[in-house]
Amino acid sequence: MSTEEHYDAIVIGAGVVGPCLAKVLAGQGRKVLIVEREWSKPNRIVGELMQPSGLLALKRLGMAQAVNNINAIQTVGYYISFFNKNLKINYPEKSILMKNKININPVPGALTSNKLSSDKLITDETLNMDDWEKSPFVRGVALHHGDFLMNLRSICLNEPNVTKLNGNVTKIIEKNGRVTGIEVADKGIFNASLVFSCDGIYSKFRKELSKDYIPSIGSYFIGLDLVDANLPAKYHGHVILGNHAPVLIYQISPHHSRILCAYRSNTLPKRNDVLNYLSNEVLPNLPNEIKPSFQKSYEESFDGSNIYKAMPNQFLTARLNDKPGFICLGDSLNMRHPLTGGGMTVGLNDCALMCEILSTLSNDELKDHSLVFNCMKKFHNERKGLDVVINTLSIALYTLFAADSSALTILQRGCFYYFLRGGECVNGPISLLSGLCPSSLTLFNHFFSVAFYSCYLNFIDRGFWKFPLAIWENIQALTTACFVLLPLLSKEIFS
Repeated sequence: MSTEEHYDAIVIGAGVVGPCLAKVLAGQGRKVLIVEREWSKPNRIVGELMQPSGLLALKRLGMAQAVNNINAIQTVGYYISFFNKNLKINYPEKSILMKNKININPVPGALTSNKLSSDKLITDETLNMDDWEKSPFVRGVALHHGDFLMNLRSICLNEPNVTKLNGNVTKIIEKNGRVTGIEVADKGIFNASLVFSCDGIYSKFRKELSKDYIPSIGSYFIGLDLVDANLPAKYHGHVILGNHAPVLIYQISPHHSRILCAYRSNTLPKRNDVLNYLSNEVLPNLPNEIKPSFQKSYEESFDGSNIYKAMPNQFLTARLNDKPGFICLGDSLNMRHPLTGGGMTVGLNDCALMCEILSTLSNDELKDHSLVFNCMKKFHNERKGLDVVINTLSIALYTLFAADSSALTILQRGCFYYFLRGGECVNGPISLLSGLCPSSLTLFNHFFSVAFYSCYLNFIDRGFWKFPLAIWENIQALTTACFVLLPLLSKEIFS
């Protein structure tokens, strides 16, 4: 391949966001090079649950059929288990799209003559579109990450304006303070008007925006594959709460379910510690119908036939893309706790917004930093509606659900019983979680409604004689609620 050729855009990374970005930019008439170190199917525990807002963004990008023919499973809501009590929460009704003025229009360049490019799902072995159309509720999907990724790449590479390169990007090339291209090991230098870094959670190149642009690790998820698990609620994501850190379970194919067990650690946990935790803390607290499949998967972890995977739960507040010629997108720009399944929601919506904003520029104008910088400022501000809600909610919910203090235990219990009230007490939170209510004010209202309801329940539990104790505990609970939400919210809003 000639290194003298000039591209309108180079996309580093062919994860979830990279192929979508490359495909739509190419559909806008731009010459695009997408570079990936490993094009074979990955085996990961990330990017397997897509919330309704993420699926909507995928449709807007003309990539909806990437979830077809991979045995994906529809998700209709959540099942929450709290000690001996449980409840089901459905996703919002479709009318919420109009109510909250959610953009459902295709992104410019997303729909082309490419037969694999479509903004509509089709019926396959596991997804029935007639059923979807008749349902008054929005839906999401759960799927095998690797199969989904291979479909995304296939659709992307079917675009005539996209060039594939198998290689390891080793360096960002700059001239006169502007990024002009990349260097690929054993392949040479490739030039472009814009270079997009979509290289995921372990991004090598986000430091180009700032040397201190580093994510923080708050905990880990331990992932296992459950075979033929009997889940309590079909087509629901399962959240198991108790005296342990939260456990998340969802079915990703007809015979496989993913279980993610939160583990409180800032560093990669040792194998023996993980196995002891799974056996002593997680297994006893699982619903009885799940225990056999979990026990089998756990035992297979010892002989290596179904070894667990550990994933750091990282947090990174987005910053403005202000480096000439260089743009971070996806997890290289912004990360949140994966408990709420918001990673693809934010990444795909960011991709749709980025392509929409850049569609106003011609290919020659992509070289003009002042024009591109104005687009980046618009992108940074407009993405915050969804970004603030999803990111803040992910950390806040994990903190409440992990409940590693007496004050958080009060809030955890109050949160569950707040959902049990039904009505807006459950419709509001699930709208936020699904990404279809991008309102930080709504998040603020529900979070502190939970906090005050938690205090009310604590007063009732303590009774008249322990009223002074309840006052002290509630002060601690409200103070903790403020320390949990407000710093996160302000950091996201004012980033």
